Amino acid sequence: MQGLRWVQLGGEDLDSFLDRGGTGVLSFGSTVEEPPFSIPVSYGYYADEGHFYFRLSFPEGHSGGKAAVLDRPVSFVVYAETDDGWHSVVATGSLEEISDAPYESAAVQGMWAVQIPAVDVFERPPEDVTFRDFRLVPDRVTGRREVETAE
Repeated sequence: MQGLRWVQLGGEDLDSFLDRGGTGVLSFGSTVEEPPFSIPVSYGYYADEGHFYFRLSFPEGHSGGKAAVLDRPVSFVVYAETDDGWHSVVATGSLEEISDAPYESAAVQGMWAVQIPAVDVFERPPEDVTFRDFRLVPDRVTGRREVETAE
């Protein structure tokens, strides 16, 4: 009978899995009494620096939601079943807004090097939605992948 176990995913395997972008779940820290604020997001990944990039929407007239938790620590999770089994990556740290960063800054240059998938999930045309750009320079990144074992 075969079993499954996990091994660490790192280096080139981690970069290959994250590619230049995709989708994942971004969670903002909370107090002990409340669950984290979690949202599905598209992301870009810049392997040369190990940074993640996000273009987050901020609907007009909504003072809660993401806008209320931007200064909290975050965790970002990417997971998928590949031809080689399940893979997952968890990155933790804080978001840095780069919407107004200078053109020549490393943050903006990194944003241009990634590919954030466009997902239209809004009740109005995307050109009517306000977006702001953010970068996550992780304090910690861990990855795991599934491997089969013979038992």
